[in-house]
Amino acid sequence: MIPVIMSGGSGTRLWPLSRKHKPKQFLALFGNNTMFQETLERLTGLDDLQSPIIVCNNDHRFMVAEQLQQLTVTEPTIILEPFGKNTAPALAIAALQAMASGNDPVLLVLAADHVINDVAAFHQAIGLAKIEAEKGLLVTFGIVPTSPNTGYGYIQADEKNTVSKVKAFVEKPDLATAINYVASGNYYWNSGMFIFKASTLIAELEQYSPDILNSCRDALAKGASDLDFIRLDSDAFETCPADSIDYAVMEHTDKVAVVPLAAGWNDVGSWSSLWECAEQDGDSNVLQGDVMIDDVQNSYIHSEHRLVSVLGLDHIVVVETADAVMVASKDSAQNVKKIVNRLNKAKRPEAEIHRLCYRPWGHYDSIDHGERFQVKRITVKPGASLSLQMHHHRAEHWIVVTGTAEVTCEDKVRLLYENESTFIPVGKKHRLHNPGRVPLEIIEVQSGSYLGEDDIVRFDDNYHRC
Repeated sequence: MIPVIMSGGSGTRLWPLSRKHKPKQFLALFGNNTMFQETLERLTGLDDLQSPIIVCNNDHRFMVAEQLQQLTVTEPTIILEPFGKNTAPALAIAALQAMASGNDPVLLVLAADHVINDVAAFHQAIGLAKIEAEKGLLVTFGIVPTSPNTGYGYIQADEKNTVSKVKAFVEKPDLATAINYVASGNYYWNSGMFIFKASTLIAELEQYSPDILNSCRDALAKGASDLDFIRLDSDAFETCPADSIDYAVMEHTDKVAVVPLAAGWNDVGSWSSLWECAEQDGDSNVLQGDVMIDDVQNSYIHSEHRLVSVLGLDHIVVVETADAVMVASKDSAQNVKKIVNRLNKAKRPEAEIHRLCYRPWGHYDSIDHGERFQVKRITVKPGASLSLQMHHHRAEHWIVVTGTAEVTCEDKVRLLYENESTFIPVGKKHRLHNPGRVPLEIIEVQSGSYLGEDDIVRFDDNYHRC
């Protein structure tokens, strides 16, 4: 059995923590591991599990690789989508890749950003589902509803409380309809998790969505290996229709079964659901970071960068990061996407990136900026290098705080030690490398007429970036 982890979401409903370039699946919201890592960790103990297939956004490739490395996952297959096309193309690509070696494995399809508290119950459901998948069925996991939730689609089963054929997939209902669904006992929340043989999915796509399958075959055949990644052909993938696996296959085929799952599942799709999943204190508050409160109940308060104090409030969400603060009632917090849309319309960076930005060589923190200057704290991992590059509009001063820096500027290479500095003029080719065994930390002061990240001309890069 091969786990297929779908990790292409942007997670804007948890802004400002979750952003386009580091969405919620790559955040540690419930402990030391990220949600992506927890998705893999909760599979520990399953029999005959092979290395995972990860389908992710091209922009997230280095975060995926690093977080897999932290878990010591060996020989993962990381497939890069040039742009999102929904779940049907992602699963078609994964199934085609899984069969490329001539095998026909069972695929366990999971989203990278779900919470499942009862791992034993989850494993038991996987065991039941695998039996049905090996019979040639497409099996989905139906979440036993705990409330008449109107935020989920539902699955209507032929039978109650057992493995059953699916009668219908239904859209998100209104409240009255949801109440009737839950009362009936044979409706489940649609989890978006599946298990099936790769060949079964391919056969059903061939019958019901051949255009998707053909485009995916072409994109994979014309793709290329890039470092540890499989990069799909962008032109071929662009022709692929964007569709969910439900619309493309599941709503048409008669080969779908559902396995009930009662395992403390949550898709963490809002601040309210994050509050529900996290550990609460005696006043039903979730407090994270440097937080002081008085007379506060039923609230989620998160501080990343500074002291946050809240007094005399109930049923609220407060989230503080280095560059943004959001305050909302829990009932209105699901509308945060409206703020993100306005930030995107205004072309503000807070919609897409954090102040702390991760790169394959390390990370940088934008400490301060003005009209003609910017200050960054740059950390380079041992043995890592930034690209050989130049800038048309800015000069840079580098001051070494800790570690040793190997600095290339045009044809000169020199070593800088703690408390030493250098100057990189406008238009000069340069490179920063950490030759040591400890992280290198420098302060970079940029000055010039334009300080945007797109003022980088790369001549050589260890990570194949443009």
